[in-house]
Parts: sequence; C-alpha cells; structure tokens
Amino acid sequence: MSATYMRGAFIEFMPTFLIPLPNVVIFQFNPETMTHSWTPPEAAGGGGGSDPNARSNPLAVRGVPGETFSFSLAMDAADMIADGSVIAEGLATVSGIYTRLAALEMLQYPVASDDSGGLVGSVSAAASALGGSSSSGVTRSVPESQVPTVLFVWGPGRILPVRVTGLSITEKLYDGLLNPTHADAVVNLKVLTPEELQFVNGSLKDIAKGAYTYSQGLRQALAIANLANAVESIIGMLPL
Repeated sequence: MSATYMRGAFIEFMPTFLIPLPNVVIFQFNPETMTHSWTPPEAAGGGGGSDPNARSNPLAVRGVPGETFSFSLAMDAADMIADGSVIAEGLATVSGIYTRLAALEMLQYPVASDDSGGLVGSVSAAASALGGSSSSGVTRSVPESQVPTVLFVWGPGRILPVRVTGLSITEKLYDGLLNPTHADAVVNLKVLTPEELQFVNGSLKDIAKGAYTYSQGLRQALAIANLANAVESIIGMLPL
C-alpha cells in the first residue's frame, strides 16, 4: 500500500457577502525542492545628534527578519483524469489545467475592501482640468482594494500568511481547443510580518495573525528542543 502524504496548499480568504469564504488551491504535486530565504530586519538607525561621540547600537533593529519562499509547481491534466474524481475528470476534459492556473493567477489580483460600500479615499480634480476657470475642486470617492489574504500551508508546522510576489507559468502542452494540459509554475511568496498584518481588513486579520503566531511559536519550541542536542555536542567537545 502506498504511503499517504499531505499536499501543500494555498487558502485564499475572500470577503464575500457577510463572511470570508475560503478558496482552497491544493497542489496537484508537491514541489521537490523549495528555497526558503531571509533578509535581516531593518536597522534601528543612528542617534548621533550633535554629540560626535554618540554611537547607535549596531545590533538594534526594527521588526523581524523578512522571510520568503520560492518553488515550482507541476500540473498535468492526464493525472487529473486518472485521479478518479468525477469533478476533476470533468474539469480536465473540458478545460485541461486552466482551472488550476486561473486559481493561482487570482491570488495576485486585488479584491474589493469589505468595508461598507468599499469606498474610501478621494480623488480631487481641479475644475481647471475640465477647462473651467474656477479653483474649486471636485471630490470623488474611489474604491479601495487589497491583494487577497493568502495562507501558505506546508504541513502542520508551517501555516503562514503570505503575499504572492511573483508567478511565472510555462505552458508545455495543449489539447485540441488549445487549453493547457501541462504546465510548470514558479511561485514566489513573501511572509507577512506582524506589522504588515495590521493592514489586513476585518476578520481576516485574526485568521492571518493566528496563523503567524502559531507557526512562529512552533518554530521557537523546536529551536528550544534542539538545545538538548547542542548540550550533548558541547560536552563531547570539551577536553575534561
């Protein structure tokens, strides 16, 4: 019997009607490799002022390190048909893998704010721009939108709020209607920091913050668990 395994996924929360509805994008095949990168947090800055002897703390920083993921996803219509699911087979027969590609593409598109009416901000247009001589302006409300809140789920230990910062799709095969039937997608993700999560709207903020807190807490617990291994290694290095 073949071993069972979890599949990675994206969960996009869309502010539709009165509650956020999840759009789950499950990976057809898990990536074989993944690049997980960090950038140092922003330096706290100098405080020299008028005193030439004053020095800033070189170790002082603001916030947390930047964290990114990059990996490639493979998609194939033939495997969708062979999967045995009636829905998957029907979608693959009609549109190839276009539904999977479209779901990935929509992770980058902004959605309307869930605030009342979704209208905040303004655009001032001078009357002179319309050919008039009056200096009074016209204020018009414009809709505010945000990129969707996305959770990157990679096993029970990594459930992180992210923004899709890059998506490159290479379509390789097509059916008779020119629907793509095989493609590789390179995905770049940026983990949202607690400071950035303050700008998430409504109930989505609690979901995203909860995911970040959970994953960070688990990472800290695993780092503490590694201390036992570190102590054993140090004892073996001592000459006493």
